[in-house]
Amino acid sequence: MSQRILVAKVGLDGHDRGVKIIARILRDAGYEVIYTGLFQTPQTVASAAVDEDVDAVGLSMLSGAHLTLAPLVVEELRSRGSDIPVIVGGIVPALDIVELTEAGIAAVLTPGSTAAEVVGAVRRVLAAST
Repeated sequence: MSQRILVAKVGLDGHDRGVKIIARILRDAGYEVIYTGLFQTPQTVASAAVDEDVDAVGLSMLSGAHLTLAPLVVEELRSRGSDIPVIVGGIVPALDIVELTEAGIAAVLTPGSTAAEVVGAVRRVLAAST
């Protein structure tokens, strides 16, 4: 059985081209990918992740709300008794990566990450969570 990754857009960011490309990269790498669509809340993402029994959550963040919304997704997962790792990708300033990591984010991918880097990050996070 292949590993399952849920990818989501949290908040009011309406740009989904990148997350769709990431979904295809992950699918082509052998993962089963579930895309929740635009305008999700931390609660709906956590609920879907638990309901779908995914191995990781990927958040696409382009709106600048990553320091608020990404940690809330982690909190929502933990409040449901889940230790599903969360990976953030998108426009994240280098100075914010440490804060996200301290808030429980397993990995951060920034603009320009290659397909190999995306798949490698997911593999590392999944290997560390087993």
